Amino acid sequence: MLFWSIPGAVLVGPALGHLTLREVIGAFLATGALVLALGLSGWVRRAMEAVPMPIVMGMVAGVFLRFGLDLVGALHREFWLAAPMTAVFLAATARPALARRLPPLIGAMVVGIAMIAGLGGFHPGTGADGGLARPTLQAPAFSWAAMVELVVPLAVTVLVVQNGQGIAVLRAAGHRPPIDAITVACGVGSLLTAFLGTVPTCLTGPVNAIISGSGDKRRQYTAGMAVGLLGCLFGLLSPTVTRLMLATPGAFIATLAGLAMLRVLQSAFALAFRGRCTLGALVAFLVTVADIGLAGIGAPFWGLLVGVAVTLLLERGDLSVR
Repeated sequence: MLFWSIPGAVLVGPALGHLTLREVIGAFLATGALVLALGLSGWVRRAMEAVPMPIVMGMVAGVFLRFGLDLVGALHREFWLAAPMTAVFLAATARPALARRLPPLIGAMVVGIAMIAGLGGFHPGTGADGGLARPTLQAPAFSWAAMVELVVPLAVTVLVVQNGQGIAVLRAAGHRPPIDAITVACGVGSLLTAFLGTVPTCLTGPVNAIISGSGDKRRQYTAGMAVGLLGCLFGLLSPTVTRLMLATPGAFIATLAGLAMLRVLQSAFALAFRGRCTLGALVAFLVTVADIGLAGIGAPFWGLLVGVAVTLLLERGDLSVR
């Protein structure tokens, strides 16, 4: 599943304080062209295959840890909502026959909606009523200031932070994602959507983790197709959907996301710390969890970089073990 980069949106926010939207869109186009060129060159695949999987999964565990922590926080803050959702999820997961008829996450969502409706937790605002989205084409402008500030950080965010997560998650689930083709698709997607003011396209980690977390591996592509269709529908209805989501308690979203990520977190920790390169994986995990970015590039990139450096320095013998 390809969506847009949330870290990319975080990068762009401060830039809009001193750059025009047209300049930022120009940077989006340049980023898309750079990602496309790197995908066609084959360098991305070779670079990703050179990084030991435990270090990558250490970074992934650091990124996804916040979902688990948010679940615990939701249980503490709004027990009345999070506890019934969690109980239904665990009960359905414990009984495979029931889980085949009622997916645990769907059961948790239904119970959460019922609790919100029954206990009056839905608080719609007084703003616009929503309706359909009306995309507007934007004309780009190219400036050296925008290129220097945004292009390389955005490209690193797509190729390492986001695609690195997604590829690691899919590999952990037993798939063999075509790295070069994914990179090319991200570049093309970024070029097309830039004219709508959208940050670059990426291989999303959490969504791919959810759709590859259960069911027959050979049929998980159907979940990707369904998510893509739902993404189009939600995009058209995004003003209404956004308003509805903002009206629900934050614990509802936090609980759903945390439950969806439980198995992913389990796999990430197991793959990161089960054998080789464990110190590098631990350092990658810690740097990522610290969430301190440098030079406009997020912590997951630096977690990978420092984790690899530690392994090269202290665990060189593990690099020859496969």
